[in-house]
Amino acid sequence: MTEATFSKSEMMIVAAARALEGQGVCFVGVGLPNIAVNLAQRTVAPELEMVYEAGVFGARPSRLPLSIGDPTIVTGSTAVVSMLELFGYYLQGGLIDVGFLGAAQIDRFGNINTTVIGPYDAPQTRLPGSGGACEIAINAREVFVIMRQSRRSFVEKIDFRTSPGNLGGAEQAERIRREGGWKGRGPTVVVTDLGIYHFDEAGEMRLDSLHEGASLEAVRETIGWEINVAPDLAATPPPTAEELRLVREELDPEGVYTK
Repeated sequence: MTEATFSKSEMMIVAAARALEGQGVCFVGVGLPNIAVNLAQRTVAPELEMVYEAGVFGARPSRLPLSIGDPTIVTGSTAVVSMLELFGYYLQGGLIDVGFLGAAQIDRFGNINTTVIGPYDAPQTRLPGSGGACEIAINAREVFVIMRQSRRSFVEKIDFRTSPGNLGGAEQAERIRREGGWKGRGPTVVVTDLGIYHFDEAGEMRLDSLHEGASLEAVRETIGWEINVAPDLAATPPPTAEELRLVREELDPEGVYTK
């Protein structure tokens, strides 16, 4: 399969879906996480229990939900409860394996901004805000992030910390999680349209896999800090024909997520 047979966005969605292999319960964030998690349930994680903020646990949507409140998320679900019960009993109860989030900005320690671009009291752009993202970031056992990569999004200092990652580093984050009674261990995977990142012992992002068609030069040009690169940097396997069919024909035939 050659580079021209799939887009950067399709590669990103497929790589993010594959990261969910072996996971049990996933809290689905809005935007790109939605299509990635639904693809995972159709491929590498058929038994995945999808949780949506509106109050649905164990969703098996017949089509890609348009939002977290789309009635299709009730299809085949295990339970439909209030948001209060979902967050209080399921998320804060420690029943979520992975929280899958998107972001407008992210820093080297996986802290996420979805609130404002610019000063909070006089922003250049006001973003959707936290919703349940902060609680997911704190209480899910681990956090995956999917987002397109640019110098505007991968920044040295985020404009607002909506959802904590590893704060100022792993040592500080571990202490605050322990003192605050947070359930999760923070971000573990970041998937972009250029590569796949994990976090080192210091809690800092490290490039572990480069997508087909991407280059280290492109990665470094689109990150606001000097990125750590794994010594055994891998090449991300390209999408299969079936993965692309599912994305293009079943999940996103209008190309909302992939164009």
